[in-house]
Order: sequence, then C-alpha cells, then structure tokens
Amino acid sequence: MALFSRTKKTVEAETSTAAPKVVVPTGAQTTDRNIAAVLVKPLVTEKAVMQHDNQVYTFIVAKSATKYSVHAAISALYKVTPVKVNIVNKLPRTAMSRSKGRPVSHSGYKKAYVYLKSGDSITLV
Repeated sequence: MALFSRTKKTVEAETSTAAPKVVVPTGAQTTDRNIAAVLVKPLVTEKAVMQHDNQVYTFIVAKSATKYSVHAAISALYKVTPVKVNIVNKLPRTAMSRSKGRPVSHSGYKKAYVYLKSGDSITLV
C-alpha cells in the first residue's frame, strides 16, 4: 500500500522549507471544545425542582461530558460558581409497555447534579 507509506511523508517533510508558525497567546483563554454543547438541557422533574431550595440543579449532559467540563459550562453560561458536580449514567433498558404489551426501549443518558454556592441560583424557566 504505497498510498499510505511512511516514505512519502518523510519526503514531503524534507522538501518543505517553510518556517513553523509561532502562535502568540492573547489574554483570552482558548478552548478546543464547545462549552454550550456540554449541557443538553435542564432536567425539570418534580424531584429536581424540589432540590432547587438546596441549590442543587439537575441537567442532562452530553455522553462525553466530565465533571470538569460541566463545571466550566455552568460557570460560563449561567455566571454562577458550582461547588460540586456529581454525574450519573442512566443506562439504556427495555421494559414492557403497559398498554401495548410489547417491549419498549428507553434510551440512556448522562445526568449531572450541580451544587451551587449559597446565594447563587439559576433561573431555568
């Protein structure tokens, strides 16, 4: 497979005489990820709304989200300081439909509990 051989890359590297570009950092922090894509949507259920009095907010987040990325997204989008972030994976499952009597599949998702500093709040509605 000469198309993917290493010799071609070394020949191109030897023939290129362009100087490498030097990137000068600015004062702003650059990220290679989309912070808004971390949070999918807020989870508004009866249990989640009752936790708002304790400064605990629940969000459905992307499958690849980590605690650090959720922390950064909450502080950037809502301008509040999270104290703690817990993440729960809800696995996909199949259950029997009560009305149709056949199996129905429920997709899985990732859920994040965000604990805020006292005095901070997020308006979801």
